[in-house]
Amino acid sequence: MKKTELISTVAEKCEVKKQDAEKIINAVLDTIVNTIAEGEKVQLVGFGTFEQRTRNARTGCDPRTNQPIEIAASKVPAFKPGRAFKDAVNKD
Repeated sequence: MKKTELISTVAEKCEVKKQDAEKIINAVLDTIVNTIAEGEKVQLVGFGTFEQRTRNARTGCDPRTNQPIEIAASKVPAFKPGRAFKDAVNKD
């Protein structure tokens, strides 16, 4: 499902205009991104938790030259699904 399909589905289920659904979805996504960028968690009970994790510095390999390179530590977004989400996916 692409973002436009998500917007259409939400608009239909909530009985609102597509423009309003798009504003709501964009606001939710922007809020999640900004909160994670600030180092805080976003917990949606039953759905999952969005958080920021730190990836340690490590040694990698340049695929063009096969020479070892140092990869700097970085922060990455992460998502851990909640139990209800996992159960819905694993339902037979």
